[in-house]
Amino acid sequence: MIDHTAAAAWDFAPSLEPGALAAIAGGYYSAPFDVLGAHPITLRGEAGLAIRTFQPQAAAVSVERRDQFHAMRRVHPDGVFEAIFPGETEFFRYRLSITLPGVPPHQIEDPYRFPPVLSDFDLYLLGEGNHFRLYEKLGAHPIEHEGVRGVCFAVWAPNAERVSVVGSFNQWDGRRHPMRPRGSSGLWEIFVPELGEGELYKYEVKTRYLGYVAVKSDPCGALAEMRPNTASVIWDLERYQWHDREWMAARRERQRLDAPMAIYEVHLGSWKRASHPDWGSRWLNYWELADQLVPYVKEMGYTHIELMPVTEYPFDGSWGYQTVGYFSPTSRYGTPEDFRHFVDTAHQAGLGVILDWVPSHFPKDGHGLSFFDGTYLYEHADLRKGEHQDWGSLIFNYGRNEVRAFLLSSALFWLDKYHIDGLRVDAVASMLYLDYSRNEGEWIPNEYGGRENLEAVAFLKRFNEVVHLEYPDVLTFAEESTAWPMVSRPTYLGGLGFDLKWNMGWMNDTLVYITKDAVHRKYHQNNLTFSLLYAFTENFVLPLSHDEVVHGKGALLAKMPGDYWQQFANLRALYGYLYAHPGKKLLFMGGEIGQWNEWNAYDQIEWLLLGFDSHRRIRDYVKALNGLYTSLPALYQMDFGWEGFEWIDFHDVDNSIVSFLRRARDPNDFLVVVANFTPVPREGYRVGVPRPGFYREILNSDAACFGGSNMGNAGGLPSDTKPWQGQPHSILITVPPLAVLYFKPGEEPVLARDLPHCR
Repeated sequence: MIDHTAAAAWDFAPSLEPGALAAIAGGYYSAPFDVLGAHPITLRGEAGLAIRTFQPQAAAVSVERRDQFHAMRRVHPDGVFEAIFPGETEFFRYRLSITLPGVPPHQIEDPYRFPPVLSDFDLYLLGEGNHFRLYEKLGAHPIEHEGVRGVCFAVWAPNAERVSVVGSFNQWDGRRHPMRPRGSSGLWEIFVPELGEGELYKYEVKTRYLGYVAVKSDPCGALAEMRPNTASVIWDLERYQWHDREWMAARRERQRLDAPMAIYEVHLGSWKRASHPDWGSRWLNYWELADQLVPYVKEMGYTHIELMPVTEYPFDGSWGYQTVGYFSPTSRYGTPEDFRHFVDTAHQAGLGVILDWVPSHFPKDGHGLSFFDGTYLYEHADLRKGEHQDWGSLIFNYGRNEVRAFLLSSALFWLDKYHIDGLRVDAVASMLYLDYSRNEGEWIPNEYGGRENLEAVAFLKRFNEVVHLEYPDVLTFAEESTAWPMVSRPTYLGGLGFDLKWNMGWMNDTLVYITKDAVHRKYHQNNLTFSLLYAFTENFVLPLSHDEVVHGKGALLAKMPGDYWQQFANLRALYGYLYAHPGKKLLFMGGEIGQWNEWNAYDQIEWLLLGFDSHRRIRDYVKALNGLYTSLPALYQMDFGWEGFEWIDFHDVDNSIVSFLRRARDPNDFLVVVANFTPVPREGYRVGVPRPGFYREILNSDAACFGGSNMGNAGGLPSDTKPWQGQPHSILITVPPLAVLYFKPGEEPVLARDLPHCR
């Protein structure tokens, strides 16, 4: 029964002027909560309440109150309805009954009767750049508000005239759910009751430019549609039950800088693929990757998996490095719960998960961050500071408080909601220098006339301070290719605050050396040894990463000179040297099986190669290296100090042989490493050692089980009293061709069960 009597006591003229009604109907009223919902009014000197709603498709609308229905009058032909309650001075709870043409009435909650969700303190913290949990406030959150379940939407768009949430629930009509502006903060919010998980949505942003309306994905969205679709998806991140308590409790010890770290770098879409009847092959999903990738990495003896970006991205060819969704794992492989399951499974297997994170730039895609509210909001207006010329992308404006808060919140989000164990910051060098990849006149000096990007430097320091304050057991890594000092030193000492830095110099110099024909290497030995001049100026990771096996550079095995046998021997020598050199270790997927072709992001690793002995044995060799490395403190405990390394001899240029010691914290716990980078075996080769005794040959990269010629030292040999190379004792050894040897003093074999010496 619809009651018309209450409103009849008053003149039924609309309580708003026609201009306001037209603005609501036209979708250009900037403060819709000032009009829609319940509002006190005075007509003919009498107080009352007016309830207004915009329902453009409705044939009739009523206000439901205490099971009574009060008819609303259409006060604008495009669908603005109003009901007046004379004498009412207190707000009351109500619902709306909507009648669509040819459809029975249905009841809904009115979004415009609910108060704000965001607090004034949230607005204040965002404005000063110190809100580091924006993901708890911005975006789309299923919540209970005023006793009603629904979704709170919030977005930052300070220069917009009007922002609406649009989606499948309102026919993508920007007039239906315009949002509440929160003063000068630039935030807009609305609680949409009775909305649930799985709904698609975007923000329609009416800008101050005549006729320009942008439709944007949610910058803080928890999930996105599968590309090429670009809508955000409402998702509840609060229901997953973790099972990694043991890992999280032990993480601080496992990720100490004096602990072993062998990282397997992975692109999830091309590690392994499943067959598909229509497309030939498809990606594995997060559950399949948990079932297949995690056990593989564990079996291979790695300590960490590093994921190339899984933050949502539109273009497959960017490999994830042009991010749109800074708070959403890519839907290519599943849902947020699925990704959590992957991380959880890795943790239960004792593996850490490192995520590549890209705060350096973002793509220009229209649905993303670019020109978000009709202004240069996240990026710089001046392209001399705002555009990354190499990648055709945009550079964040680190001088803006809200942008810093957005990025810092993204970093903490992955650590909080997904239990990520480390963040590797991509392209740090491009952030540090204003003239990065720019010619004269294409960049703007800083306030002191220099080339340093002072705002980016301050951001990186703040990033590391915040991460280490909130999560002291999490590691941060810098991909930084220049000589910027103290990248991995604390900010209170003037450093950038990272835990570790990729040693791009070691990688470049070593690959230059190892790709030379062996007969020419004696002229380039400096490439092999130069890294030890600066090896302890930073906490280094030694990366043989994806960057070295793409864009025509060829796979690592294909770079090696010589015949078929020598190529494999050279690769084994490279890996042996990598694991003996001070620094944590990183190898890109496919390198462990000696893939011939360079990495193709659209296909899987060439797993068929494991049908050949030479490739199986390379994999066995990498597994053995990981086993040795993680079991011998001399190979990892003193990575970042001179106390852990000592040259025995680097002068034997003609033979291209180097030898050195690696020491643990206990100086009596050491290894002797000898590397021969020519295909000529050296018998009766004398190497100085620091103490007498038996020296067990614990690794020989030329062992038959690894595909070598099986030359060596019969498992070990005693020292003699002859001083040599500045050492008080020496051993007389056979050095196999293109081989690396590790010797450990002591009678008992190390890892004898795990390292068969196929002699």
